[in-house]
Amino acid sequence: MKLLETIGLKAFAKFDSETAHGLALRALNTGLGPRGGPYSTDRLRTSVAGLDLPNPIGLAAGFDKNATALAALGRTGFGFLEVGAATPRPQPGNPKPRLFRLTEDRAAINRFGFNNEGMEPIGSRLSQRPAGRIVGLNLGANKDSSDRAADFATVLTHCGPHVDFATVNVSSPNTEKLRDLQGKAALAALLAGVMEARAGLTEQIPVFLKIAPDLTGDELAEVAEVANASGISAIIATNTTLDRIGLHGPHAAEKGGLSGQPLFEKSTRTLAHLSGLTDLPIIGVGGVGSAEQAYQKILAGASAVQLYTALVYGGVSLVDEITRGLDDLLVRDGFANVAEAVGSGRADWL
Repeated sequence: MKLLETIGLKAFAKFDSETAHGLALRALNTGLGPRGGPYSTDRLRTSVAGLDLPNPIGLAAGFDKNATALAALGRTGFGFLEVGAATPRPQPGNPKPRLFRLTEDRAAINRFGFNNEGMEPIGSRLSQRPAGRIVGLNLGANKDSSDRAADFATVLTHCGPHVDFATVNVSSPNTEKLRDLQGKAALAALLAGVMEARAGLTEQIPVFLKIAPDLTGDELAEVAEVANASGISAIIATNTTLDRIGLHGPHAAEKGGLSGQPLFEKSTRTLAHLSGLTDLPIIGVGGVGSAEQAYQKILAGASAVQLYTALVYGGVSLVDEITRGLDDLLVRDGFANVAEAVGSGRADWL
């Protein structure tokens, strides 16, 4: 980590978490972040759902909810970016405070509730995104919508022409009853509507599904069954968890979704189990904060990985450390590329 970044992270820590998050985005937009672009080698280059990635390390949704830092993020080391979630209409989200650091656990709890400016300004920014980078949008539903399933299709129709992929997010724990849409019948109907909306786009971009880590084995099997039949292109495993086992500090019992290091094992086991239920590529997210953890996700069955919470503690330069470290691990174990390594250690996570 660079000295300036270390100083910045210490300064941000003096503010409440949501204010610090806003300051981090402003710092990136003023040119204080990395400028070298993604590190890439023949080993790191990979293809996921038809998307050619310079490396398999992506930014998870939630960091840049309103797509306000696309140019700055395009200069960082991420191989692909996901912004949002975007809903049809703007909404303020849940009351503050709604983001909490768990520093001892290198974790965070959030209960944002899909706070965003809505699909129109987000879509406008996406239409002007920098060329040459893979950018996706996380699709959400308005809290007060009379038809939440239709909201996902609405956002895709509006913003789909400006992104490389779109993610159906039915796994946030912070919108009441949203996770109910992961049920077999509800999910099948929702995805059918989204895929119908995609059919109306000029370019048939890949659609991903983001799932929760708190599904039972039977529930996960049902999700996989629906996903396999739906025509989607990949699954993102996983979103945040409602578990609070073994946490420390004054915010350990706050309501919301837990992300960061405590989620790593649970989310990785979920993706390993899921990889035995589907041939769809899986993007692993949850607790990735090092090259070794990114590698373990890949060995467990992930074709690519995403991170977000680790940036709170390691800064954006962490991405370059992870990609370079992952390259070294692939060399160490004799893999010619990422694709060769995918799932080769799955049994260790079952």
